[in-house]
Amino acid sequence: MERSVEIVVAGAVQGVAFRWQASVEAERLGVRGWVRNEPDGTVRCSVEGSAEAVRSFVDWCRRGTRWSSVERVEVTDVEHHGYRTFEISG
Repeated sequence: MERSVEIVVAGAVQGVAFRWQASVEAERLGVRGWVRNEPDGTVRCSVEGSAEAVRSFVDWCRRGTRWSSVERVEVTDVEHHGYRTFEISG
């Protein structure tokens, strides 16, 4: 079963390789979508894939990179977009 979510990660998550590591983790898990920095200092992801893979990606977002400090993660279920790859944007 496929799941599609939007994730907002708050804390010290910009300038600490969060987006790059997220793309590595997405590739490892086989999820598709995108990740980008937001002007307010958060990182936003739109991710879809198997429910298990998406859950694992969200769990990774809660841990972040060894250089980041995640304070809060918000997850919202969204409509399926049909992404084919995972990209870093913004």
